[in-house]
Amino acid sequence: MFARLKPYEHYGSAPGQWIPPMPAHWRILPGSAVLRPVATKNSGLVESTVLSLSYGKIIVKPAEKLRGLIPESFETYQILEPGDIVVRPTDLQNDKTSLRVGHASDRGIITSAYLAMRTSGVSDSYAFAYLAALDQMKIFYGMGTGLRQNIELRDFKRLPVAVPPVDEQAAIVKYLGHAHTRIDRAISAKRNLIALLKEQQLAVIHRSVTRGLDSSVPLRDSGIPWLGETPAHWPIIPIRYLARVGNGSTPSRSESEYWVGGDYPWLNSSVANEAEIRHASQFVTQRALDECHLPKVAANSVLVAITGQGKTRGKAAVLTLEATINQHLAYITPRSDQVDCRYLASVLDVAYGELRRISDDSGSTKGALTCADLKAFAVPVPPIEEQQGIRRFVAEVATETETLVARLASEIDLLREFRTRLTSDVATGQLDVREIAVTLPELSDDALPDVDDELDELVEAELQLACDDE
Repeated sequence: MFARLKPYEHYGSAPGQWIPPMPAHWRILPGSAVLRPVATKNSGLVESTVLSLSYGKIIVKPAEKLRGLIPESFETYQILEPGDIVVRPTDLQNDKTSLRVGHASDRGIITSAYLAMRTSGVSDSYAFAYLAALDQMKIFYGMGTGLRQNIELRDFKRLPVAVPPVDEQAAIVKYLGHAHTRIDRAISAKRNLIALLKEQQLAVIHRSVTRGLDSSVPLRDSGIPWLGETPAHWPIIPIRYLARVGNGSTPSRSESEYWVGGDYPWLNSSVANEAEIRHASQFVTQRALDECHLPKVAANSVLVAITGQGKTRGKAAVLTLEATINQHLAYITPRSDQVDCRYLASVLDVAYGELRRISDDSGSTKGALTCADLKAFAVPVPPIEEQQGIRRFVAEVATETETLVARLASEIDLLREFRTRLTSDVATGQLDVREIAVTLPELSDDALPDVDDELDELVEAELQLACDDE
C-alpha cells in the first residue's frame, strides 16, 4: 500500500507560490469557485451542540468542559453542518505548529472567529484533504496579513485549488482513509506499549523498594496499608528520625536586591517533576538568603512538592546541587549513614498515592502536605548496603525503560512525519493512488492488518538511515 506508490506521468506548472506542480489533467480553480463561506448565525439559540477545533479535528465539546473563555451568549457562534470545513485564521505569526483545518462530521456551533466554508462542485472530503495538506506544508503562513498575520476569507477566494476528476477525488479520499487509519493504529499501539512499559517499571520499583531484591527473606505485615508486607528485618521508621525536614519561601519580587545579580540557585515546585534536579533557572542574592530566612538545602536531599491542584503535589525528586527553595517545596535531607537519598526518593515515588491522600485530608480546600506530615511519614529502612543495591537496581530498570520508551517515541515521530508527508503528496497529486485505491476494501476494522509489518519496515528503515547519518 505504501511501497508501490509512483508519481503521475505528466504534470502542469505550479499553480501558486510554494504549491507544487499538479497532474496535467487536474483543473486548477480559484477558491471562490469551490469554497463558499458559511455564515449561519445561531440566532435564537437553535443549536446547542458546541464544537471545537482540536489537533486538526472538529470534535463535540462536552458540557462539563465548557469553561474558560465562554461567550455571554452562543448566539454569536456560527452553525456548522456535516461536511463543512473550518479554518482557524488567526495568529499565524506566533503559532506555527497548530493544525488549522478541520472537517465537521456533526451538526453544531463553533466560534465565529473561525472561517467556515462549504464545498461546491468538489467532494468535501477531498477539499478537506487538499486544504489540510496545504496546512501541513505551511502554505497558509505566506498568506497572512496584518500585525498578527491573520488569513481572511478573500485569501481563500484567491487560493488555487486543485480539482481532480470525481473518481480520483474518491480514490484519494479512500486511500488516505486507509492510510491514516493504519498509521494512527500503529501510533496508538506504540503509545499503549509505552504506557505498559511505564506501568511495568513502577511495579518492579514498587516491589524492590517494599520487598527488597531477595525473594527468599521472610516477610511481615508492616501494618501500613500502602506498604503491605516488608522484609522482617526492615524497620519502619518515621522520616523525622532519619532526616531534617523543612521548606522555603519566595523573596519579594519587588525587592530587586533579592534577585538582580543573584547567583544562588532558587527552585520552585515545578522541579519536583524531574527525577533529578541538576540545574536552576532562577537565582537569589546573598541578601535574600540572609533576610528572607531561606534554607540552604544540601545536595543529595529529596525535594517534595507540598501544594498544588495538579499532579505535581506529592512528587519527589533528588537534588544534586546545593540550592534554596520556595514555600511550595519541602526538603528532606537524610542522614547519609542511615538512608540513601535515591532509595528514599524511590520509596516516596511508590508512596505518591498515599501522599496525595494525606494532602487531600489536610483540611485545605486546595490540598497540601505539611512538613509535619512528612516528618510523621513512616518508610521502610533496609540496611544501607541493601538500600544502595536497590538504588542501583532501580536505576538499571529506569535506564532500560527509558531506552525502550525513547525508541518508541522516535518511531511515533517518524510515523507522524510519514503521515504528514503522505497526506501532502497524495492530496496534491505528487503520488498516484488510483490503482491501489481500486484494490482497497471498504474501510473497516476487519480490512486492516492486526500487525502492520509494512509500516514497521518503513519505520525501521528510517531509523537505520538516521543512525547512519549520525
